[in-house]
Amino acid sequence: MDKGNGMIRIILAEDHNIVRNGIRNLLDRDEELKVVAEAVDGKEALDLIRNGTEADILLADMNMPQMDGLQLTEQLQQMPHKPKVVLLTMLDREQYVLKAFKAGAHGYLLKSISSEELIFAVKHIRGDGRYISSELSLRFLDRMGDLPTTSQVLHESDVELSQKDLQILELIADGLTNQEIADRLFTSKRTVEGYRQNLIDKTGTRNTASLVRYAVRNKLIN
Repeated sequence: MDKGNGMIRIILAEDHNIVRNGIRNLLDRDEELKVVAEAVDGKEALDLIRNGTEADILLADMNMPQMDGLQLTEQLQQMPHKPKVVLLTMLDREQYVLKAFKAGAHGYLLKSISSEELIFAVKHIRGDGRYISSELSLRFLDRMGDLPTTSQVLHESDVELSQKDLQILELIADGLTNQEIADRLFTSKRTVEGYRQNLIDKTGTRNTASLVRYAVRNKLIN
């Protein structure tokens, strides 16, 4: 069945094999969806599209090696025929939602999303809509009355932190040790130690406690 018959063609870009296989299995349960290609990083996904792989939706992880989801989205905007990008992520900060849509994404989904909502989002976006995870939408509504505007939040600190910086910062604030963070992110303890020290250096703080206080004060974490 092709696009003309209503099939939604999907390219799935995710660097973790188990996660990618799980998402593919969920999508394949719906007869209107078909995963036509898979990629382990943003560069491979971009190459697939450049080499003629046709798809309606590109479902991509936000954090990937070589080229992340935001960079991939930006690169695709230069192409005449491109799929609509739906980003999957654990990052739930307002600034990343704004960056994603500004880059050209049509969807922003948390990895905690249910299979039913994932399928609904893909179909909604294919029909020229945009979509944010319901969990995020409700959380943003709840917080709107208590938080400054996003532009004010971003202006409070001139420090530029990467997606990985913020992800590790959240885990540090949750009290996880370097080894626990390394296990969670499938990386080495030494790599996490480097990120922790780099965060301290970037923010001009003195230790982990002052780093967390800085992050809370500048609305970088909950």
